[in-house]
Amino acid sequence: MENSKTAGIIIIGNEILSGKVRDANSYFLAGELRGLGVDVRRISVIPDETEIIGREAVEFSGRYDYVFTSGGVGPTHDDVTMSGIAKGFGVPLVVHPQIEKFLAARFGRSLNDAVLKMAEVPEGSEIIFNDAMRFPVTLYRNIYIFPGIPEYLTSKFTLIRERFRTSAFYLRRIFLSAHESEFAESLNLIVSENPEVQFGSYPVTGDGEFRVIVTVESKSESALTSAVNALKDRLPREAVVRIE
Repeated sequence: MENSKTAGIIIIGNEILSGKVRDANSYFLAGELRGLGVDVRRISVIPDETEIIGREAVEFSGRYDYVFTSGGVGPTHDDVTMSGIAKGFGVPLVVHPQIEKFLAARFGRSLNDAVLKMAEVPEGSEIIFNDAMRFPVTLYRNIYIFPGIPEYLTSKFTLIRERFRTSAFYLRRIFLSAHESEFAESLNLIVSENPEVQFGSYPVTGDGEFRVIVTVESKSESALTSAVNALKDRLPREAVVRIE
């Protein structure tokens, strides 16, 4: 959609790919960003490998307005997100003085090389920090680098979410007591006639009232209203349970 900001999400972690941990971060980010009017175009799950991280970061950065990474920013051997991004863009890792100062104040005499690893960022990075954060968010170009622990990512994103707000998506849901095959031809026609509008059709099981939810979304309220009315006119009247 022409007026949309776009985003890509990169989930980094062998634990996700091996099924040891369930990914909650992409679900959270996609929902939050949609609510802010940002169009998430791609979600990628990749291993803790610097070459792959670098390639994915460069590709996403060039393709989308915002990129969000999750995972690989701690003190252990498999925390290689920073080095991967640096390698992909051909810049060195450097110690960010503000993060170093923050770590020194937090860990005191317990500060060691493993902890100081968390102060290393791709050269040219900015940090986003306020008093409500336990640790800053690193921003390199248009890439927002988040931790993988869902509670930490959620709290950090919530504190900075308004910087991503753009014009909202308008959304309507049509609940239908019919199988998709009964209205697919009509829906496909309306889709072809309304390029400013996004449609989705989602079968639902286990609900006696309706069988399918059709979603209609657009940045243009008038285009949305027109598309909903056109679709409603082509649907079997008895199949429409309600429209929200």
